[in-house]
Amino acid sequence: MPALEYADKLKRHFGDLLLEPVEFRREISIVVANADRIQEVLEHAKTHLAFDYLIDISSVDNYGDDPRFTVVYELSGLQHKCHLRLKTFVSENSPEIPTASSIWRTADWHEREIYDMMGIRFRGHPDLRRILMWDGYPYFPLRKDFPLAGKPTDLPEIAFTNPAPLEGGPFVTTTGVKDAIHREPRARETEDTATAQTR
Repeated sequence: MPALEYADKLKRHFGDLLLEPVEFRREISIVVANADRIQEVLEHAKTHLAFDYLIDISSVDNYGDDPRFTVVYELSGLQHKCHLRLKTFVSENSPEIPTASSIWRTADWHEREIYDMMGIRFRGHPDLRRILMWDGYPYFPLRKDFPLAGKPTDLPEIAFTNPAPLEGGPFVTTTGVKDAIHREPRARETEDTATAQTR
């Protein structure tokens, strides 16, 4: 059965809670209109439609829009080999959504990463704490209003206390060079050092 048929079954079961499925590049996405009910939709997809594999959970910062955040679930069925994408929207004023960790245990780490990087909380999560940044870090680095240079922190002896330097970072490159290797900032530093040594 094609993924669109599974999406249609989901839509028939939940009615107006789900928007019409959208197909783009042979992938099917469906929006859950009420984020507070995402857990029951995911549970139904797993139990009744055999989407037993949670590939990933990710989030998008739609900075400037309301609701600000999109949470995206990538589902697959190991038996029927169909892929389905579920999305829901979360407000900046109350960035919280029910956990999927009671449905798929692997959701635990995905949700911790989203909480750490975006600040979206997952209600009912068994251990919602930071997974990449240290405890007490006051910012959410993947939000679009977080500066690329980083922000200073007042926590001594933890990582660095100055903004992260952009030299060598993935976002500062040079155009008009012969290939991608020479576009990287680290390559320019090596070339500059070699040039200085020959003078």
